[in-house]
Amino acid sequence: MKRQILTILALIAVIAAISACGGTPAAQPTQPPAQPTQPPAQPTQPPAQAEGKLAQIRAAGKLVVGTSADYPPYESIDANGNFVGFDMDLIRAIGEKLGVEVEIRDMPFDSLIASLQEGKIDAVIAAMQATAERDEKVDFTIPYRMTKDAFIGAGDSTIIMTKPEDAAGLIIGVQTGTVQEGWIQKNLVATGLTPADKVFSYERADQAALDLASGRLQLVLMDAEPALELAQKNNLKVLLVTETTAEGGKSIAIPEGASDLKAELDGIIQGLIDDGTIKALEEKHGLP
Repeated sequence: MKRQILTILALIAVIAAISACGGTPAAQPTQPPAQPTQPPAQPTQPPAQAEGKLAQIRAAGKLVVGTSADYPPYESIDANGNFVGFDMDLIRAIGEKLGVEVEIRDMPFDSLIASLQEGKIDAVIAAMQATAERDEKVDFTIPYRMTKDAFIGAGDSTIIMTKPEDAAGLIIGVQTGTVQEGWIQKNLVATGLTPADKVFSYERADQAALDLASGRLQLVLMDAEPALELAQKNNLKVLLVTETTAEGGKSIAIPEGASDLKAELDGIIQGLIDDGTIKALEEKHGLP
């Protein structure tokens, strides 16, 4: 009996020793965090610089120009549907210097600035004066010709004018969106010299001339050269030629901020003045 007890105690000791040596396995170290599969993002490239307007025109091989072709001898359409006149010849000469084709689009005068702002055209040439108001919306080249205005009346008109203010109180026609319209509104209507309902604005200058010839108007104010042309064509009378209502010279309108295009056109226009091209075009179209 004593021997059995000793045997049992020995077995217990062996079991205890085994348990002490073979306890619960130690926890294995965790795996290192997964490395990112994508390489770190590289710094972004700087945005490409937008090319200038001049480069765009040359890349397209075409200069798209807006005009209002109702203003001979500056711009009109002949019997064959061709754009003719001083401005039309000038812009083609400029296109040759630029080395691009010139595409001319006819539209109402008062829509030209908006079309330029909206990117429908690249430039405007329409006997347009670079007024302060327009200069807030678009840019202008140097003038290619200085400006005079004229009041015209019916062929049998007895109106005598020695100054623009002599138009006060009369029924006057003018083209919409022009410097002349602005002068009438500022100097005759706003001052109370002429009631607003006696001033009629027309989309096209030739429409005003027709109403003048038919007796619906007493006067029309417009650029002097187109006035002389329309007076001859419609049996009208030139009553006064003046610089008072004008605001400087005629320039080409271009998109605001297109400094590269302005610099190029300014240089070309000055060159055409210096080499006599513009003078020759004035003589061709009977401009004094």
